[in-house]
Amino acid sequence: MEEVAESSTDFLDFLGPDTSATVFTMLHDPADLARASAVSRSWRTFVIANQFSKMQCLRVCPEVSTFARVEVRSSSGGKDHDVAGPSARAEDERLSRDHMVYMHLAHGLLAPYSGARNCITRCIGASSTDNFPEETIENTLEPIDRVEMRPSYWSSGGQRDPAVPEWLIYRLQADLCLVDEVKVQPFKAFFQYGDPIYSAKCIRFKMGYPTSPLEPETLVCDENEGQLIDDSNYVWTYTSPEFPMLQENVLQSFKLPHPVLCIGGVVKVELLGRVQKQAMDGLYYICVSHVQIVGKPVSQELEVAPHGKGVVMNYYPDPRRCSVARSDSSGDDGRSKWHGFASRFWHSGRARGIGGLNQGLLSRLFGAPLQFGGEDDVSDEEGELL
Repeated sequence: MEEVAESSTDFLDFLGPDTSATVFTMLHDPADLARASAVSRSWRTFVIANQFSKMQCLRVCPEVSTFARVEVRSSSGGKDHDVAGPSARAEDERLSRDHMVYMHLAHGLLAPYSGARNCITRCIGASSTDNFPEETIENTLEPIDRVEMRPSYWSSGGQRDPAVPEWLIYRLQADLCLVDEVKVQPFKAFFQYGDPIYSAKCIRFKMGYPTSPLEPETLVCDENEGQLIDDSNYVWTYTSPEFPMLQENVLQSFKLPHPVLCIGGVVKVELLGRVQKQAMDGLYYICVSHVQIVGKPVSQELEVAPHGKGVVMNYYPDPRRCSVARSDSSGDDGRSKWHGFASRFWHSGRARGIGGLNQGLLSRLFGAPLQFGGEDDVSDEEGELL
């Protein structure tokens, strides 16, 4: 019996807390940390108490230190029950909650992904626009500088001083995106004599979160130039170095010094200095035909919200609730597009005699209650797509 007792000695007790902590910090993969915390109750307690999951996140992205706290949200949007007061039990519950959320974040940050993608989902606004809406910032989402034989680009207002800056602000696909590169293509005015290229002299990027929710009616659209272009509407958690920009009509790549966690899903592209004067009026302009913010969304289950002078990271374990929240935050247009696609899919299955396609199944697939009462749900145009 004594040999059995000796063989079952916990190495945490044998090494002591300091040496054990050094060993655990060597675990760089969240899966290894999860396996270690599942060995025994004492190992799990040690992992949670020392916040090794948060350390993993900070090692990859120092911007994680921006979070004032984390919360676990229920499917209804409210906080999960917390134990009140400064008791030891309340502290244990807080540490356990933090461990769960940071483990989820670490998995999203460190999980391998094949091929980065453009993370822009909406245009928030531009510092100025020369001719709106013909030269709106929304044109920069087009990958080409001509659409139906018409030029597609954003143009700033003209300035006599070439040092006056401009900026473009974009909304990303998720509140947390890992960004490692930004690509910008200056516009060549092929319809002007000499084909001048209206690039900026330098470029810089800021990332952060809005101080209040971004309502759809405040973002740029055909009838609205965008109302949230001032810095007072945002808290910037990262500012890149300045990069020189070439006066060339090519998609120029600006690689960040390291992958940056964009906390809040807002990116500001600062265009610093003007190099091209328009012959017609003698004013300096900056024109951009295309912008890409390259990286990956970390998780749709993680969202952020301003709180006092900091920001809170909210975790929604139920992905269906988060899907509905994301659809709501992007306006009715986003929900109607998903509903229209699901509706076409359902009616297509009925028309082709495919069994098993029901509204309940599609509601679970698309993350929101869907109802298709009759043929009115599919427009003539949608019917042609089938």
